[in-house]
Amino acid sequence: MASADGSPAAAAHPPHAVARLRSSSLANSSTRPRLDRGEPRKPRCLNCRLAPSHCMCSLRPVVPTRAGICLLMAEFEALKPSNTGWLVADVVPETFAFSWSRLQVAPGLLALLADPQWQPWVVFPGEFAEPGRVHESLELAQPMSPARRPLFVLLDGTWSEARKMFRKSPYLAGLPVLSLNPGQLSRYRLRRSIHEHHFCTSEVAALCLAMAGDEHAAQTLEAYLDVFSHRYLRARQSVPADPQDEAHQRLSALAHCA
Repeated sequence: MASADGSPAAAAHPPHAVARLRSSSLANSSTRPRLDRGEPRKPRCLNCRLAPSHCMCSLRPVVPTRAGICLLMAEFEALKPSNTGWLVADVVPETFAFSWSRLQVAPGLLALLADPQWQPWVVFPGEFAEPGRVHESLELAQPMSPARRPLFVLLDGTWSEARKMFRKSPYLAGLPVLSLNPGQLSRYRLRRSIHEHHFCTSEVAALCLAMAGDEHAAQTLEAYLDVFSHRYLRARQSVPADPQDEAHQRLSALAHCA
């Protein structure tokens, strides 16, 4: 349920990492591009970023996981209504988000990567990394303490932005690279890609969670993305959402079996 200003009538959850990064970007950037189409600017729920008529805040699932997700976000990515890193932070409590810059790095990011409770993995196609760094499973060439939890570092941006982040981030150079080979096509419909095998951030996160054994969280995130896509596109077309469609029913079923 959304109020007249587009925000939920009662916020059930405190702002997560991507929401906080978005607020910081809005406060600090005077040159941000216009990311909302149409005249006049349409109101959006401040928590799910959808039109108030299609708000899905009441459907938000939160699934505890052993794995963590670290989103390294390109400039302005947190401001885009279609960004799916936001969905990851909705579902996975231990999601961290940092804005990427070639010239400086957030101290909090360096501290996170050095935290002994985590084993960071940079998720990126192996063809762009040195062969010795590349792995297709979570088993390292050297033994890893079972007490260390996997932390998946996802480069959230366009394909060209992600490649730049991968090449120009020295603090990532010593980390193992997890190369995914999902054998499926992306279902993401909110932005165009010339490559059907390029996955949105939420899809990549779901694949990583499944590899880490967080299967329920992975399935929930997949269903949540489908519900978000459905409502986002329906709002754009001025068509009511269908809460009884397959994606909504799947998300509801997963919530009840948690």
